[in-house]
Amino acid sequence: MKPDQPAPRSETSPPLLPWDEHNRKLYANVHPQDWQNPEPASRYNLVIIGGGTAGLVAAAGAAGLGAKVALVERHLLGGDCLNTGCVPSKALISAARALAQVRRASEFGVTGVQQARLDFGAVMERMRGLRADISPHDSAARFRELGVDVFIGSATFSGSDTVEVAGKNLRFAKAVIATGARPSAPSIPGLADIPYLTSETLFSLTELPKRLGILGGGPIGCEMAQCFARFGSEVFLIESSDHVLSREDRDAANLVQAALIRDGVQILCQAKIQGVSKAGNTILMQIESREKRSTIIVDQLLVATGRTPNVERLGLDTVGVEFDQKGVKVNDRLQTTNPRIYACGDICSPYRFTHAADFMARIVIQNALFKGRAKVSSLIIPWCTYTSPELAHVGLYEDQAAAQDIAIDTFTQQLTGVDRAILDSEMEGFVRVHVRKGTDTILGATIVAHHAGDLISELTLAMKAGIGLKTISSTIHPYPTQADAIRKIGDLYNRTRLTPLVKRLMAKWLSWQR
Repeated sequence: MKPDQPAPRSETSPPLLPWDEHNRKLYANVHPQDWQNPEPASRYNLVIIGGGTAGLVAAAGAAGLGAKVALVERHLLGGDCLNTGCVPSKALISAARALAQVRRASEFGVTGVQQARLDFGAVMERMRGLRADISPHDSAARFRELGVDVFIGSATFSGSDTVEVAGKNLRFAKAVIATGARPSAPSIPGLADIPYLTSETLFSLTELPKRLGILGGGPIGCEMAQCFARFGSEVFLIESSDHVLSREDRDAANLVQAALIRDGVQILCQAKIQGVSKAGNTILMQIESREKRSTIIVDQLLVATGRTPNVERLGLDTVGVEFDQKGVKVNDRLQTTNPRIYACGDICSPYRFTHAADFMARIVIQNALFKGRAKVSSLIIPWCTYTSPELAHVGLYEDQAAAQDIAIDTFTQQLTGVDRAILDSEMEGFVRVHVRKGTDTILGATIVAHHAGDLISELTLAMKAGIGLKTISSTIHPYPTQADAIRKIGDLYNRTRLTPLVKRLMAKWLSWQR
């Protein structure tokens, strides 16, 4: 594609901007303009609608097992993760962390670098370059090489066993809906009349907003609020609940909220936006927070309040697939109300994470192609919010255990008691583990730490393998590491086994040995 050509536009998604060499490379991989759809096979084992994480994993896995597979994508292969989610957001977070680390270098005896300045244009170009470099893994050409028939275009169920795309019918034995979700916006007076940002357009910025408003204190809102505050924007984070990350452990969320405030984010909780309007090149937000009304002026507004499943124009009624505002309805085996059609990923899951979509796709392969009986309820799904510190969780929260009448014991190890965290000056945080009462069986865990996303995997593995805190306690961890906090949780559990009776018996035994 020639450099002077404008960025291609889609009916359903905004264009990739700026239209530089990096975005041209990305587009050439994940939506090649000269792509020729293949002639359909007489019948496919699997027709997959949607080329995000769930669709790509299902396509690659099924083709690798010998199935005849068709994959249909109307916009960009790689979906949210590659194009507007995990990849670009974590590139920005990495830059923000590097800047924050330089600014606190004097704590470590490093001087002369505290006045470091940010080149926002360079940060964004680095992000676009890395995203383009990763894109061949999700490219149309790669999947063709894997044996998948890749079709670029909008798909619609046209009959009981056919999907229509670009004027051609693809016959299937089984089909998979993996069309994901898109950013949604709340009903706020005036919002539709202003050019607000979403996760689909945020990463097209080329100039740092002097003032940035963010609606929503969930993971995306918190990550980007801290990130842009570190970059130098004046950030206003608006949250309707009484604290950010309202679904997480309260102590953990409070630590993250304090970190955001320390980095300069102005957080308005229990806030309701009465209306927004355009005023020249600025946006006015009328806000009521804790019975106080105020007007906040920003240069850009990011809406990060939720996502809407992509169920439109798929012809789901044609094939008897039930859906609602939450997405496509599936059973525990990811089968829709049409037994020949499955769904996976954000279109049907409350766990809207790349890794969840990946493992749901694996379940679909087993069940759709091999009459397996794998259940999505058997998955143990961890997640992480990539603020500094990070907040990671797996399994049950304390209130969920109470709601299910599950008695638990809870053990908490503060990072102030972990030598490596002290040496790294990363002491804000903790490891918290819930076990079934009177046992060492792990039911859930929350970690707040600068590497919580990495640390949570040890506890996730323990839950998957049925390993309890006794085994973790007896497993040697390298010293000094922050992961030693998890071993210390095992020690806390072991101390509960030293009841007064056990101590008396041990003392008596030792007295006999003297």
